[in-house]
Amino acid sequence: MGKKITSVKEKIDTEKQYLLEEAIKLVKESSYTKFDETVDLAVNLGVDPRKSDQMVRGTVVLPHGIGKKVRVLVFAKGEKEKEATDAGADYVGAEDLVEKITKGWLDFDKSVATPDVMGLVGKLGKILGPRGLMPNPKLGTVTFDVAKTVKEIKAGKVEYKAEKAGIVHVPIGKVSFDADKLIENAKSIISSIVKAKPATSKGKYLKKLSISSTMGPGIAVDIASLGKGV
Repeated sequence: MGKKITSVKEKIDTEKQYLLEEAIKLVKESSYTKFDETVDLAVNLGVDPRKSDQMVRGTVVLPHGIGKKVRVLVFAKGEKEKEATDAGADYVGAEDLVEKITKGWLDFDKSVATPDVMGLVGKLGKILGPRGLMPNPKLGTVTFDVAKTVKEIKAGKVEYKAEKAGIVHVPIGKVSFDADKLIENAKSIISSIVKAKPATSKGKYLKKLSISSTMGPGIAVDIASLGKGV
């Protein structure tokens, strides 16, 4: 494994900023693990997320998904419960699910809730919040349109949020994806982040951009080559 890592590092010039297409090609060539690694995009933004008016967050449906089966849980009652099930939700319910989660069950990746049950779901804030699993109206996961939301999440809808240092990390697919699909997914996310620029953000907004696989090194991308709006 040591030799493989060394040969990977030798391929990449850490002083260079690559075109997006070149960076993705290098990520694919540099994968040395037996499992299908996730390809991640990291964007350093010129914002201070500690200020509420400079928080950058949003969602985008990737054209080619992320190559992972996403388990979706929906908190809903009545007709909306059936609607969620028909749309492909993995778990649907209300009080029963709240009780299961309170006892430590967390076998799902995303959660959606209808507004009328948020009083019930609110009790789970301390459990779901820190794990990024709490339904959130700003991200479109507190909604009566549960069928559309479930289908979008299953199709590859991803969320992003600037961390304390102003960095956004988002998966853009798997190493096994065709390069063209990874490029399109990356451009969709970058475009969304550009559109989410806060009005109060001054100076350079997109400061650094890099792409890496789960176990691989980060490869710097030349932001200027992406063009305006990506």
